[in-house]
Amino acid sequence: MESLISTFHIDLSLLIAQMINFGVVFIVLYFLIFKPLFKTTGDRAARIEKSLEEAKEIEERLNKTKAEEAKLIQIAKQNAAKIIEAADKQAEQRKNELVEKAKEEIGTLINREKAKIQVEKAHALREIRGEVASLITLSWQKILGEKMNKQTDEKLVAKVLKQLN
Repeated sequence: MESLISTFHIDLSLLIAQMINFGVVFIVLYFLIFKPLFKTTGDRAARIEKSLEEAKEIEERLNKTKAEEAKLIQIAKQNAAKIIEAADKQAEQRKNELVEKAKEEIGTLINREKAKIQVEKAHALREIRGEVASLITLSWQKILGEKMNKQTDEKLVAKVLKQLN
């Protein structure tokens, strides 16, 4: 070993001093730098792990929320479809009611107008009969050349009116 020490020019006292210096530097570095560094690194690792766990929880809650949102949207769509269907039925019913009411009003108007026409027709027929009777009387007077008496006049008018009807 001595040959090894003389070959490499190793001084034993210097080697021991360097080992002591290394130990002192290592202890100082350990307590002042490495220990706080390891503590900070451990704290940081714990915070990162905690953040990852919280992120997983948030992701799970987000997935649950998305699922609930999808369910709510589906329910809302179903409710909207039911409302639209009910509104369509109500609109159809209202349309049918309005059509029926319009038909009734049209029927009433038609009946009213028919009654008016019947009244006007009857009035026109009365007028025509009176005019025809007057014309017949005048024609008979011209044909006969004299005025007929009331009884003969009435008989002829009655005969003519029977033939017209």
